[in-house]
Amino acid sequence: MRPDTPADHTTEAERLLRTAGQYPEDREPLLLRAAAHLELAGERERATALYDDLLSGAPADPFLIRSLKAANLWEYGHEAEARAIIEGVRRARPEEPAPWEIVAETLESHDELEEAEATFTEAAGLLLPSDAEDISYALQSLLTGRHRVRRLLALPHDEGDTLADRLHTADVPLDELHDPKRLWALGSSDPAELQAEIARLRSELGSYRTALSRPFPVAVLHWPEAELDELLAAYPELEAEYPTYRAHLTDIEASLRELAQSGTPNLGIVPATVPSYEAFAASESSTPANPDLLPQYATTLAARGRATAWPPARSAECWCGSGRTYGECHGAD
Repeated sequence: MRPDTPADHTTEAERLLRTAGQYPEDREPLLLRAAAHLELAGERERATALYDDLLSGAPADPFLIRSLKAANLWEYGHEAEARAIIEGVRRARPEEPAPWEIVAETLESHDELEEAEATFTEAAGLLLPSDAEDISYALQSLLTGRHRVRRLLALPHDEGDTLADRLHTADVPLDELHDPKRLWALGSSDPAELQAEIARLRSELGSYRTALSRPFPVAVLHWPEAELDELLAAYPELEAEYPTYRAHLTDIEASLRELAQSGTPNLGIVPATVPSYEAFAASESSTPANPDLLPQYATTLAARGRATAWPPARSAECWCGSGRTYGECHGAD
């Protein structure tokens, strides 16, 4: 069950902090996830303390942590410090989209639309590859955010907006999705207008930053063939979940596509191993034969930074390990 109340988020943060103590090699992703839950619980000072703790060492992704810290600080009255951190991140010109998107959306959320647009545009100019056919999901989200802010500023379409339109696959076009006038529909008493707005908002979930801005994908387990054979030999009760290896691979791709179509962002795949799963089951005082444990295992691996983003670029190697490109393998239409 996902946390719903501030108390639930605090409880989840405490669980993640304990897990970080047990797995020091995964401390950074676990503390980042704990900080996110503390923010949702309204415990922003504690979240800042976790960001500072991470930055005091040698984090793997310092720009991501700084951008998250800036977003958090601004939310509880430390605007000047947040602005200083944002400017520092921009000057450093990180090579990953997430820090850029977080600082741009922080500016956007505080009505600094011109600065947000400048940040999005600077990031796009720095990070977009020359091959427009091989753009990652993270860069697509960056372009979508840029499109949204430029629409709010009533700026004419440019090449970046055209590319964002082309990459957008939801039923509602980006121009309609990002139409400033749609905000007025939220106050309408006309059921038809409200229903139309609900449809637009559902579509927007697929491109909004909620999960992308934080490195916590919704993950699906992938058992390599040898691991799956070992799992089913030891725990035949799980054969209902995994009837064959081919069916397992098909189910992974189908599940991820369904999640993407429903608007779930930042999807990932985590490789599973039998020893790791058995250790996880023991830590949960459960048996590995319990199928209800499988999604919890996937979530824990993702929280520990073990997930690979889905979908890969069409020219990248397929996630299944076949050696073929994704476009030739599970990404084929």
